[in-house]
Amino acid sequence: MKVFEKSNNIFRILSEAVSEGIIVVNEEQIIVATNGSANDIFEYEENELIGKELTILIPQKYHAKHAGYVKKFIANSGKRSMGIGRDLFGTRKNGARFPVEVGLNPFEIYGNSYVMALVSDITLRKEQEIQIQELNSELERKIKKRTQELYDTIKELEEEIKLRKEAEAVTQASLKKEIQLNELKTKFLSLVSHEFKTPLSGILTSTTLIGKYTETEQQEKRDKHLATIKNKVKYLDKILNDFLSVERLESGKVKYKFTTFPLSKVINEVVYDANMLLKDGQRIKYPQDIDDYVIESDEKILELVLTNLIRNAIKYSGENTTIDLQVVFENDLLTFQIIDEGIGIPEKEQQFIFNRYFRAENALLDQGTGIGLNIVKSHLENLGGSITFTSKENQGSTFTVQIPAAKQP
Repeated sequence: MKVFEKSNNIFRILSEAVSEGIIVVNEEQIIVATNGSANDIFEYEENELIGKELTILIPQKYHAKHAGYVKKFIANSGKRSMGIGRDLFGTRKNGARFPVEVGLNPFEIYGNSYVMALVSDITLRKEQEIQIQELNSELERKIKKRTQELYDTIKELEEEIKLRKEAEAVTQASLKKEIQLNELKTKFLSLVSHEFKTPLSGILTSTTLIGKYTETEQQEKRDKHLATIKNKVKYLDKILNDFLSVERLESGKVKYKFTTFPLSKVINEVVYDANMLLKDGQRIKYPQDIDDYVIESDEKILELVLTNLIRNAIKYSGENTTIDLQVVFENDLLTFQIIDEGIGIPEKEQQFIFNRYFRAENALLDQGTGIGLNIVKSHLENLGGSITFTSKENQGSTFTVQIPAAKQP
């Protein structure tokens, strides 16, 4: 301490030129010198700190460990900043605690060790740091809030776009369906006017002619026209039944009746009725070895399917041709193939063949409604079956029907 007193003027000149507070302690951690800045920082009078223990400037909670830190520092002397990575605090004369930054510089004079501490009051900096942290936190909060609001807005827009697309899709589907319905109505009206007009004209003609055959010996001519009327009425009845079938299929009102019956019973009835329609030289090749087949299905629907396909084969095949009906029973699955030698289906129109009211361009001159195959396909799919075909124009067609031989669970 006397060393600093002897060199008082030199120390004062040097220390007062420094803005940081300077505190010099000896090995016993007794304050031996301070400058004016240090006195101002800790709010002490000039020389009031001289001879006091250093702990007077340190918060009470750090007193126990501080002595050990100083001894260790002196033993490993070297310039360094104190408390790197930690917040340091000093204590003013009035006991108020405040943040400080401390740089330590050990030195020796006349064989005695000292430590010079450069102390800065960083209260303002800490307040600014806190303000910056608060501003950053507020900014982050606002960014997070804005981001969330933006995210929510984007989600709302995405949902709105999704709903609009769905609504647009529904509108497009409704428009497409309406267009299709209008097309079907047009086809239906055209079909009805054509298909009903021809048989009705035949009925009217035959009825008129019957009235002219009044003699007993003219009974044969009367019978001929009565047969014509009967056939025309049957044809009209078939058309009406087809239309009713379409309506029931669309509305889901079809109820299937499953019974167990011999397969040969249905095929015999279908072939017997079809024989009445054969053209000159046409014949139906009957399937072999089916007498032992007993199946469980809707007998009337199976008869409808086979009747429609065989009658089509007869209608669209010429004279002296064969309609081959083949049956395979395997793994509880019945497979029918109806093979004809008829006009076939143009390749470009094959994709439409099961559409309602569709008729291939090479079949327009023949009577027909264009709904038979549509009805057949719908019934088969409802029963767990299927229908496919292969065809070449002017060479014939092969229709393949598969249907379970037992009721599906």
